[in-house]
Amino acid sequence: MLAAIATSQSASDPLSGLVLRDVPKPDPKPGWSRIRVVASSLNMHDLWTLRGVGHPPERLPIVLGCDAAGYDEDGNEVIVHPVLGDPDAGRGDETLDPHRALLSEQHDGSFAEWLIVPTRNLVPKPAWLSFDEAACLPVAWTTAYRMLFTQARITAGDRVLVQGAGGGVASAAIKLAVAAGAVVYATSRSEDKRAEAVNWGARAAVPTGERLPERVDVVIETVGEATWSHSLKSLRPGGTVVIAGATSGTNPPADLGRVFYLQQRILGSTGCTRAELVSMLRMLDATGVRPVIDRTLHLTDIHKGFQLMIDGGLTGKLVIHPSESRLQK
Repeated sequence: MLAAIATSQSASDPLSGLVLRDVPKPDPKPGWSRIRVVASSLNMHDLWTLRGVGHPPERLPIVLGCDAAGYDEDGNEVIVHPVLGDPDAGRGDETLDPHRALLSEQHDGSFAEWLIVPTRNLVPKPAWLSFDEAACLPVAWTTAYRMLFTQARITAGDRVLVQGAGGGVASAAIKLAVAAGAVVYATSRSEDKRAEAVNWGARAAVPTGERLPERVDVVIETVGEATWSHSLKSLRPGGTVVIAGATSGTNPPADLGRVFYLQQRILGSTGCTRAELVSMLRMLDATGVRPVIDRTLHLTDIHKGFQLMIDGGLTGKLVIHPSESRLQK
């Protein structure tokens, strides 16, 4: 089968380590299932792996790809929950299992025609959701869902700032928060992406770092160093920053004086549980909210997809099709 594999890592030239080649079709072990991948989608995590961030080189080569939707071996339409972990080891939450891993960290990922995962990680795909839409959800959308509803516990009427409109998590956070009745503000350096954020329901979208019309209850932060100061300054006293990524750097000035004097809360968030994925599907069914898809590409064009991500040329998710016969069982 054809697969996109990380064979080496480079901070300055990450795509030099991305190779397309044929590999053996994987065989599931007991308790695991084999999935024919219909659609996957690109995540920043894939790029970090190629850059050598958070992924030890001794785990290479490895098939990239964290998201997947497709068919199990009985022909059932499924979505793959991407966090491989033991809920019991995490006190009921697999994301807190010290040995948990995201798909493509310790096990081959979904940029291939076939994939094996623990059977527990399969969630039935609703008929009202397309394969392309389903492939956008497992990482970016569930990350946003957990940030908003599990960690920040937003309610209708809350003021929410989403930093870096246009990315997969950010676009999901805007649409989910709006659907929950929050007043949403967004930032971006791109005028086009700010306009898109307003189209998705944000009350206003401003250039990165610009003052907001009002202070907010919650900031959804995935950018890191470039927006951290703005995030803290935009919070009301007692407000909350939820951070699930740091694409621009991980070590901004902490501004601890502001944090303790204004009693601001900073919460980390990583991935989601299987139960949260199921809950989010119920929310999408109830509200009609769907993922933002920038474009689709065949697996053979995956280098182009990564370059678009590197250049900041995506608004929403980029879907990957590993097979030309993707809609056939």
